Amino acid sequence: MSALKIAFETPENPANSSAAGRPPIDFAQLSKQTMGDKDLEIEVLQLFARLARQTMAEINDAGTDACGQSAHRLKGAALAVGATRVARAAAAIEQRPGDWTLRAALGAAVLEAELFILKLCR
Repeated sequence: MSALKIAFETPENPANSSAAGRPPIDFAQLSKQTMGDKDLEIEVLQLFARLARQTMAEINDAGTDACGQSAHRLKGAALAVGATRVARAAAAIEQRPGDWTLRAALGAAVLEAELFILKLCR
């Protein structure tokens, strides 16, 4: 259990945050959703990482309408776990689903969140 506690008390250093200076997951939001249950937090984050990867594949293969719908689903899931950069990038695609630059930015945000989650789950 101590390893789990250490994982969620990530130190403030460049390896644990993005250029914005904050980790890709808002632990306060995640804790609200899971009522502070650390085991549930890990499970929810792992589910989110799988969903995000699957949704990115859908977005990259989708036409404009389907892309916007997939981005909307991803935005909701990201907001639920506190992945605010993923949520913002998905919201931008909702507004302009045909913009491939936005799709690339969403891919980068998803990758950043996924790598962060994988580090937490070690």
